[in-house]
Amino acid sequence: MCRSIKTLREPYASDVTDDDVRAAALQYVRKVSGFRSPSTRNAEAFERAVEAVATATRTLLDDLQLKHVSRD
Repeated sequence: MCRSIKTLREPYASDVTDDDVRAAALQYVRKVSGFRSPSTRNAEAFERAVEAVATATRTLLDDLQLKHVSRD
């Protein structure tokens, strides 16, 4: 779908920050809406969507149950 969205779960990423989650959410909303930067009249809806996707992403990452593979 959007190649610039990075995988944020282990083992592909570690120490994922809120900025990482927000950047992925922003890329998703940009792709879905077709706007790189929304007009003034759409800015509030755009921002709400970014926040909603970021919240859902953080919840998903926190709730995933992953097998831990030894890296010995």
